[in-house]
Amino acid sequence: MIRSVVVGLDGSTESRAAAEWAAREAKRRFLPLRLVHVWEPVPAPIALAQFLGGETQQRWSERVPREVVEDLKVRHSGLDVSLEQVSGRPAEVLTEAAKDAELLVLGSRGLSGIGGFLVGSVGQAVLAHTEQPVVLVRAGEKATGGPVVLGLDTDHPDDTLLSFAFEAAARRVTPLRVVHVWNPPPYFAYGLPADPELDAALGKQDAATLTEVLHHWKEKYPAVEVIEESRPGSPAVHLVGASRDASLVVVGRRARRSPLGAHIGSVTHGVLHHATAPVAVVAHD
Repeated sequence: MIRSVVVGLDGSTESRAAAEWAAREAKRRFLPLRLVHVWEPVPAPIALAQFLGGETQQRWSERVPREVVEDLKVRHSGLDVSLEQVSGRPAEVLTEAAKDAELLVLGSRGLSGIGGFLVGSVGQAVLAHTEQPVVLVRAGEKATGGPVVLGLDTDHPDDTLLSFAFEAAARRVTPLRVVHVWNPPPYFAYGLPADPELDAALGKQDAATLTEVLHHWKEKYPAVEVIEESRPGSPAVHLVGASRDASLVVVGRRARRSPLGAHIGSVTHGVLHHATAPVAVVAHD
């Protein structure tokens, strides 16, 4: 199957914003855009209920997705746009659709007018079980020329995550802002006074490690301006702050399984719930 950018479409404002973002990304990647509209079968007694209205149901299940496709074709001339309408459980269908995709794009409702995502049960299930990158986009999202922001763990730098972030910055012709956050000594836990000299030494050492990790990638992508930031504190807090002027925030998720099921990690969870820019979650070993 030809690789594509896949977007989940349910007719909501959030999914329409995701479709628009995905269309721009598909053009950057010179790939077709595949819209997947999932509808869950309604039990017969409910389907026959008068309050549903046959015309309304038909519009949402047939007309609205096709209207979105036609609008995208007009707005993005030359883009190959297709639509698949599938019956089933949304999380399962979208996870399956992502297997043959370059990335999967989903719409997500904002927590407030300021920022953050409301990641529902479908989004959480897809994020936790999809091996391809997943991008969450809020309603009202507009194209921006801000930097791509990458949250990086220098103890376990992953090539998949780094490659995705550098490629995203290169396609957008924008700087890549790499943020690594280190833990300061636990002064408060032991009731000790802070040691500014020790903090400075640790910060300098951590910055040097970040530079070393990025050296190969900066040589591989010489056209990408890299902004390195090494800071103490909370990774989620710093990444959320960096998201305010970003075009995209890139975070990782360890693709591991446990007896309790897959999960997305506390830092990624925090970024998703408070970032103001689209967030790409990249699964890696």
